[in-house]
Amino acid sequence: MFVAKYPEFVAGVVFQDGSRAWFDGVKDLMKFYFRPAAYQPGRTPKDIAGVVVTEYYTLKQIDGREAFYVVGSEVLGPMGRELIPLGSEEAAREFMRDHRGQAILRFGDLTPALLATLD
Repeated sequence: MFVAKYPEFVAGVVFQDGSRAWFDGVKDLMKFYFRPAAYQPGRTPKDIAGVVVTEYYTLKQIDGREAFYVVGSEVLGPMGRELIPLGSEEAAREFMRDHRGQAILRFGDLTPALLATLD
């Protein structure tokens, strides 16, 4: 998948050494986050210094660990069902109303089991 084709969904991880890996959405970023060695041999979760996501309404990059995520909405990403990042709880509630979201989650709520339900 070419990330540049979908700038409104770009998400990435920043490694301790300053390098970055980019993804076409939060769902794929999180798959990497939970199992980095499966995609980049030698990488571990401890190598990840930060997470960056594109906020849905502003299209600005925000700290993915501080974002609010709406799951189960009618908005699809490049790879289908997606976690939609918002910069505030108020924005997430607005998004849920406007796009029939099912739940608002925080970064710590995102799990491999949840990701499996989105594929």
